[in-house]
Amino acid sequence: MSVYRSQVKIVADVLSSINDGSEGQNGLGITRIIQKANLSYGRATKIITRLVDSGLVEQITIDNNQRYILSHKGIEYLRSHSDFADFAESFGMKL
Repeated sequence: MSVYRSQVKIVADVLSSINDGSEGQNGLGITRIIQKANLSYGRATKIITRLVDSGLVEQITIDNNQRYILSHKGIEYLRSHSDFADFAESFGMKL
């Protein structure tokens, strides 16, 4: 039986992908985000657009390519999510 990811887990996976895959300030392209977060193109673009609008991710353009980097707010969100996931796991719950 497969277990579905919650929307919060998917957002955390996208943010983690951007955080782990960004080389310096070059950011990460949509293709690598899709691969690392295991999402379809349509779903990934909707989520990334929402993350950019909320200020968790910054969109930059390098050589006419859109790249994404975590903002300070995105780093804080990822840290808080990780802390809460650890806390929930200590009580035997999964996010």
